[in-house]
Amino acid sequence: MVGQLIRIIGSLGLFIYGMKVLSEAIRRAAGDRLRSVLQFITANRFAAVATGFVLTVLVQSSSASTVMIVSFVNASLLTLVQAIGAIMGANIGTTVTGWIVAVFGFRVDVSAAALPAIGLGAVLLFSKRLRRTNEGEALIGFGILFLGLNFLRSAVPDVSDYPGVLEWFAGLTGRGPLSVVIFVLFGGALTVLVQSSSAAVAITLTMAYAGWIDYPTAAAVILGENIGTTITANLAAIGGSRNGTRAARAHLLFNVFGVAWMFFAFPFFLTIVDRIVPGDPYASALALPTHLAMFHSLFNVVNTLLCVWFVPMIARIVTRLVHGEDLESFDTYTAPLATQYVHDSPELYLVEIRHEAIRMASISRDVLELAWTLLGDPKRADESEIERLRLREEYTDQMERELTSLLATFSTDTLSRRSAEATTSLLRIIDELESIADSGFNIGLLAERANRKKHAIEAMALEELDDYYDRVVDFVRMIERALTESAGPELFEQAVAAEKRINKRRNVLKKHSRRRIQKGADVRQELLAIDVIGHLEHVGDHCLNIAEAVYLMDRHRQPDAGASTRASAVAATAAIAATTPIATADAQPVSATSAGPTRGSRAD
Repeated sequence: MVGQLIRIIGSLGLFIYGMKVLSEAIRRAAGDRLRSVLQFITANRFAAVATGFVLTVLVQSSSASTVMIVSFVNASLLTLVQAIGAIMGANIGTTVTGWIVAVFGFRVDVSAAALPAIGLGAVLLFSKRLRRTNEGEALIGFGILFLGLNFLRSAVPDVSDYPGVLEWFAGLTGRGPLSVVIFVLFGGALTVLVQSSSAAVAITLTMAYAGWIDYPTAAAVILGENIGTTITANLAAIGGSRNGTRAARAHLLFNVFGVAWMFFAFPFFLTIVDRIVPGDPYASALALPTHLAMFHSLFNVVNTLLCVWFVPMIARIVTRLVHGEDLESFDTYTAPLATQYVHDSPELYLVEIRHEAIRMASISRDVLELAWTLLGDPKRADESEIERLRLREEYTDQMERELTSLLATFSTDTLSRRSAEATTSLLRIIDELESIADSGFNIGLLAERANRKKHAIEAMALEELDDYYDRVVDFVRMIERALTESAGPELFEQAVAAEKRINKRRNVLKKHSRRRIQKGADVRQELLAIDVIGHLEHVGDHCLNIAEAVYLMDRHRQPDAGASTRASAVAATAAIAATTPIATADAQPVSATSAGPTRGSRAD
């Protein structure tokens, strides 16, 4: 018995691993097209259902796709209503795996084709000339999946060898409606145990095929697996935003409601399935898997058709269940991603990390703007205002650490080429955004020093600095737009031109400052102004680096605008290479009270 149990666990492990390899290869092959699927969620609730379905079919796990949807809500990429529709679609998408198992695993002998598929996949995987790595891995995953299913089918012992266990099962199935409840609970526990609804369904179909459980019992177990799959998303929502928690609760509520009405319609629903699918599931073991697959699909489709009209109502119910609103806080940053599941679908989570970079850009600009108000009125630069500034700057430090650590764990071996390039660009963008916040914080410290030592910048110099600051902060806003809308060659050229204008204006301002010193102006005030000019110029440098990184990240998405556009993009890239090396050099902090390192920039 122990040996058979080990074989069952090993077969199940092989099945799950094959599914993982297959889904990862599909996601890499889909690449940017997979990420673009998300934009259809915003259309309407039916588009959201379709998106959730497609997402789950590609990811091959409703748990993974719903966790992803919850984390998108955490990051404010999706509204609660959009997320609920997508979760409904995910419930339908997860039934596709059951059909694959039912049709190919029991009706077709795929074990003979599994090894050739693995062999052909290995050729495609290791052939540098063919360049079909993703297709090769997909074939290997397909072969491993069905080898595991074949082993699982063989590992389940003959029911006649264990009459005691069969008698115990028979006792559980003879209790009318109570039996349905018992096996619903069993299905939920099984899904939580194996952490995969697809694997749980495969186990259920195999047990039914082997005769351990009958048709109604297996159908009840599948209902329970629908509830069990919601546990993962609810665990992932812990510690996230309230809207993310509401999305997870909506998933649970939706599935529990479906099982509740099915409890009363159970015998009638089984009869409908029997009329749709040929074969007698009570007399033929071969007919059982397809009947169960149809039951699983039909239940989720009908439940979605019943509930999709009431998505706003469901959103209101879960909003009442999960009270309160998410308030902006700069105490501790936590990435709104279910980090334990990120590596299942890194391509899709890159969308969310980019959204966090957009948020980081907004906070960095806030630091700069707040610091500038203190510089204009140094008397306001007291301890409380500097603390406000410090909290925001430290928050960007935390964002950089969290997001960089997350991106650094993405293996380039498991990413498509474009996704690997996007990962590298995001690493650079996040570092440069943190440097902008550092520069803004240092300007705030200069304002605090001016207040403490009573030597504010004189009005004429401050007026010139205001114009310079406006140019720099406009550049920061341009970068925010580039991150939000993607940067084409035209925007990249604008960034190069803006940085050149900032450098040119910096030189003029420094000359004006030197002339004022020669005419007897306060040296300390002018040195303060020169320090401010330097920090603003550094912000422009960081913005240019971000513009380049965004352009490199998005260039594959740009439509082919002809040779002239390509030539202008090449010229802009050459301009950067000729005038500014990418690396930045560290500068000394202006004050010992600085909360973080002050990054300078390269020489012009």
